[in-house]
Amino acid sequence: MLSGVVLVAGVTACGSDKSDSDKGGDKSDKAAESVGSPLAALKLASQKTDQQHSAKVEGTTQMGPQNSSMSGAMDWANGMHANMTITQKGGAVQNSPLAGKPMEARYTPDAMFMNLGDEFAAQAGGKHWMKYDYDTLAKQAGASGEFLKDQMQNTDPARAVQLLIATGKVKSVGSESVKGVKATHYTGTVKVSELAEMQSKDLSKSDLESLQKQLETSGMETETIDLWIDGNNLLVKKREQADSNNGKYDSTVFYSDYGTDVTVTEPPASDTMNFEDAMKQQ
Repeated sequence: MLSGVVLVAGVTACGSDKSDSDKGGDKSDKAAESVGSPLAALKLASQKTDQQHSAKVEGTTQMGPQNSSMSGAMDWANGMHANMTITQKGGAVQNSPLAGKPMEARYTPDAMFMNLGDEFAAQAGGKHWMKYDYDTLAKQAGASGEFLKDQMQNTDPARAVQLLIATGKVKSVGSESVKGVKATHYTGTVKVSELAEMQSKDLSKSDLESLQKQLETSGMETETIDLWIDGNNLLVKKREQADSNNGKYDSTVFYSDYGTDVTVTEPPASDTMNFEDAMKQQ
């Protein structure tokens, strides 16, 4: 049930904290940011989206044969806080009793909690919730775990915009309607190995090198990112696509109601089992 963590990591599409203008102020960069250019428009969208601290989100993710959907609200002002409903089917969860059933998930800056239902509780001493501590996952999963921890603790939809800016190769493909809202569609492609470096704020060089090797092994060499920006210069839709050895990766997320109130309460400890303890029992 780690895919729930990965799913919400995908919601953020966490990008670089440094845009083109941070690379020394090259004149060619400034020329590319002329009024009305895609880069200029995305820089404004990054600023406006970054000024927001919360939003409602909904989306779907396909990872090979496994499909997931989620909806809820997230607040990224002081680390990741989110309440989500997640449904998964296909792939590794196809024969699970949870396949196709909505599950409640709660996210804090340090961990994710997933309600695995009554059937799980019957086998887990009456405990319904599984806790996935990011520090523990990082230790168990190595570089990829450190990378996931970094993403979950440094969440902001604006980073998706910053990532596309950082590629320096962005184009507008016109105006479209996103759930009834007029938005401008931008697209670009990045190398996955470079994506890992741009997304990370705190990983060591050795962790990055190890992670890049894992990404290359997965067969995900490039990723296409599409963003839709509304008339208020806010991100309203994001789509990421890539091919891997395990099949197609395709994630689409919609953002709305920026500024919505989000309150997250950790489940009672008496109703929660730690993931590492569950692994020991197995």
